[in-house]
Amino acid sequence: MGWLGYWVITIICRTIRWESQGDKYLEQIYAAGSRAIFTFWHGRIFPATWYWRNRGIIVMASMNLDGEAMTHCIQRHGYSAVRGSSSRGGLKALSAMVKEIQQGRDAAFTIDGPRGPRHVAKVGPVILARKTGAAISCFHVSMKHKIQLNSWDGFQIPIPFTRAIVLKAPPIWVPPNASEDKMRQIHMRMQQVLEELCEQGDHWWN
Repeated sequence: MGWLGYWVITIICRTIRWESQGDKYLEQIYAAGSRAIFTFWHGRIFPATWYWRNRGIIVMASMNLDGEAMTHCIQRHGYSAVRGSSSRGGLKALSAMVKEIQQGRDAAFTIDGPRGPRHVAKVGPVILARKTGAAISCFHVSMKHKIQLNSWDGFQIPIPFTRAIVLKAPPIWVPPNASEDKMRQIHMRMQQVLEELCEQGDHWWN
C-alpha cells in the first residue's frame, strides 16, 4: 500500500496547477529563527503530502495498519514519522517530535486525525509549541475539481490537471510559560483559524 499510495499521489499531483497564498507567514517563522508546526485537516492529506514533500518534516502516524501504510507512503515523499495518536502512544510520539524540532526540523499534524471527529482540532500542536518555541502554522488546501469520499474525514482526491490553492495563516505562538487557561484560548484560536481557512477555500473557486 505504501508504494501504491506514493505513485498515485505523485502521478496525480504532478499534473496539478498549484497556487499559494500567505507564504510570507512561513518566512516570518524562519526569519525569527524558529520552526513550524503545520496543522491541517485529515481530509486533505492527499494534496498536502505532495505539496510539502522532501522537506524532512516529522509527522505523527497512528499505530494501526492504516498508520503503517501511511508511514511507508510519506517516507517515500521525504517525511519522517513517529508512531502514536491521541489515544495510543501519543505522549511518547510527542516527546520524539520535541527532540526533532529542537534539532531544526518542522513538524506536521492532521489535526482532527486519526479518527475524528471531523474538523475538531486536537490540542497536540499547542502542547508541542509550548515545549519547543516553534510556531503553529495552519494551512488548508482547496482544489477546484476533486472527488470527495464518503469517509469520516471527507477525504478528497484531486482530479488530474485541476487547480489547487494552499492557504497559509499567520503564525500562532505559544509562550513557554503559558497557563492552562492560555493554552485553551490558543487551542480555540487554532480551531477558529482552521475553520476560517476551510471556509475561504470552499469559496475560492466560486
